[in-house]
Amino acid sequence: MMTFDGLKDFDLVLASASPRRRQLLEDAGLTFTTAVAQYDEVWPDGLSGREIAEHLAAAKARAWNEPIRERQIVITADTVVWCRDRLLGKPADSREAAHFLRLLSDCEHEVTTAICLRDSRRSHTFSVTTRVMFRMLQEDEITYYVERFAPLDKAGAYGIQEWIGLRGITRIEGSYYNVVGMPVSDLLTQLVEFAGNKTD
Repeated sequence: MMTFDGLKDFDLVLASASPRRRQLLEDAGLTFTTAVAQYDEVWPDGLSGREIAEHLAAAKARAWNEPIRERQIVITADTVVWCRDRLLGKPADSREAAHFLRLLSDCEHEVTTAICLRDSRRSHTFSVTTRVMFRMLQEDEITYYVERFAPLDKAGAYGIQEWIGLRGITRIEGSYYNVVGMPVSDLLTQLVEFAGNKTD
């Protein structure tokens, strides 16, 4: 596997259960291990989409209760969908998934992924936001997607890389991979800077 200047001597831990995040990091050539940070996803009242994502990513990093070794970096992340001034998280069931897709229909919305990097001494949180536009979705398209795909493990109840994204998304502004679940280019830039900064 390829290594990168500033990262080859570091032990990277992706603390996420998301198979999409794991695949994106593997495809980018990163060497890392995976784990899961247990955390109840709650946040203070009054936060908007980006603020919620950053709060949750940082909280997941703080919830990591294993000792962090020297030259080890724990990566936590959270992706949220913000549409019509409300958060669309992971739907509880198929009925809510269909409701979310109706809200997203003919709507430009924001997808924000926040990432927290934590080592033995400090942490750093940042976020990336992409604007996504759906055309008007037909009810039979929503039903087909909810019944045949797996929307319950995805923020906003959709995957941009899946059938509904191929058919329904007309425009994006920003990182495509951010909508999939991890803005890998931004993560690499921030990782190299974080790993090289020993005094913060």
